[in-house]
Parts: sequence; structure tokens; C-alpha cells
Amino acid sequence: MTINRVAIIGLGLLGGSIGLALRERAPGIATTGFDADPNVRAVATDRDLVGTVCETPGEAVAEADLVILCVPVGAMGDAARAFADALPEGAIVSDVGSSKRHVAEALAEALPGHTIIPAHPVAGTEQSGPEAGFATLFANRWCILTPPADAEEDKVEVLANFWRGLGARIEIMDAEHHDLVLAVTSHIPHLIAYTIVGTASDLEDVTRSEVIKYSAGGFRDFTRIAASDPVMWRDVFLSNKTAVLEMLGRFTEDLTALQRAIRSGDGDTLHDLFDRTRAIRRSIIEEGQDDERPDFGREDHI
Repeated sequence: MTINRVAIIGLGLLGGSIGLALRERAPGIATTGFDADPNVRAVATDRDLVGTVCETPGEAVAEADLVILCVPVGAMGDAARAFADALPEGAIVSDVGSSKRHVAEALAEALPGHTIIPAHPVAGTEQSGPEAGFATLFANRWCILTPPADAEEDKVEVLANFWRGLGARIEIMDAEHHDLVLAVTSHIPHLIAYTIVGTASDLEDVTRSEVIKYSAGGFRDFTRIAASDPVMWRDVFLSNKTAVLEMLGRFTEDLTALQRAIRSGDGDTLHDLFDRTRAIRRSIIEEGQDDERPDFGREDHI
């Protein structure tokens, strides 16, 4: 199977970036796209995010070899049903959602008999919308495929090669294991960021202007994460609640242990934890997944 035509449903950060990456890295692949928001469609047209911005999802997928849903995970089923009647029989249907078991179930229900291979490019920014996309978003980032047990191996490889063509590195894993891993590496960090920024905003003895004016580097990094798309993250937490709650319980236990260490003056426990976590940071840099420059390479660092 060769992918000659790609349809992108949802033209925000990820959908737009896929379109731009295809134009730069695979100009021979024809692209169509649809977004439910007419204003997004207008911006997508102005930015040439895809070759043709369509007025209906059915029009977008009508001749596609690959359809990629780039909508919040809670909207996957409805988005798929909207083009089900127009979907070509042999097309691969995939997505970019951050939770996989829920998405696989929703797409299988909406598109019975079709080839569904969920995927998750572990890439993004705190920005959202059609203005936020850029062609290099997936370069040297991991894209995790979670094919169902009965998926055709050749089609899984076709999708893997598609993402490799956009610069991504490929990993294949079970959907439930993916959801557990991402609960640790992405979902819980976002939940913590939303919480600490909300706590700072709610403090009665600290004004909001002081929170903004005196934000140190650590808090600024939390606010960057907490600026992420609220609809997307609401759906992520609700769709991956089992894994999130499991990891949140473990985090709560670890946080309680830290409280005990601080209360009792146990500096050795604190030092050991900080030493282990610093090693994790170094490993991430060595893997090429972040920048070791001061303040993560930001030009506005203090």
C-alpha cells in the first residue's frame, strides 16, 4: 500500500503541523483537510496548511489513503461518524490523541470494518489553533503506534513509514501500556501544573500581580504547561482516568513522604531524591528530547 492522499480532520496545532510537514518533506502526497470551525478553515486556507480545505468531512476523506483525526480525544467518535459514509474501503484511519484505549474503542465503534491504527506523536507546545502549526514539530520526536491485535502488519508499517517521513521516531506498544506511560510522563505533570498555578492564583495573602511579577523560573515553566488547550486536556483526563488516578495515587504517596522528610529535617532523603531526578533530566537531554541551554534555550531568560 502506498499513501498518496492524506486527509486531516482538525486543523489546529497538530493537524496543521502534519500538513506543513507533508508539504515540506513529502510534496508528492496530496492533502485535504477539514475543521468544524469555519474560522479555523479560513486560517488554514490562508496558511496553506493543506492542499485543499474542504467544507465537509466527507469531502475531505472521499479519496484518502490515510485519514488522521486531530481532534480532542472526547470528540473522536463523533468526528469519525461524520465521515463514515464517505470513507474509502481500504483507507487507514489514525489519530494523534494522547490517550489510546479510549480512542481505539471510539473509532472501532464509529467505523466498523475499517482499518484503524491509533497513533500518538509525542510532540506539541502550549499553543493551539491553526496559527500554531509548524513543519518541524515532529522532527526527532517519538510517535507511538498502538495497533489492535488483528491489525495487518503491512499497514502498520505503512503508517510507521509515514511518520518516519515526517521526521519522527517510531515505537509500537499496547494501548493500555501507552496510557500508563503517558499518565506518568505527560498527564500527571499537566495536572500538577494546572493545580499549582491555580493554587497561586487563589492565595488570599498573595495578589495576582505579585504572582505574575515575581514568578521564578520554576513557576514560569508550570504556567507554560498550564497554558495548554483546556478542551484537549479535559478530554485527556476523562478518557484516561484509570491510569491517571493510579499514577496520581502513587504521586500522592510520594508527596506525603516528602512532607515527612521536610517536617523531620531528613536532608538525606531530600538529597537522594533530587540527585535521582537530576539524573533523569540529564538522560532526557542525552536522548535529544530537550535543550540543555540555560532556561531551556529561551531567549528571554533572566
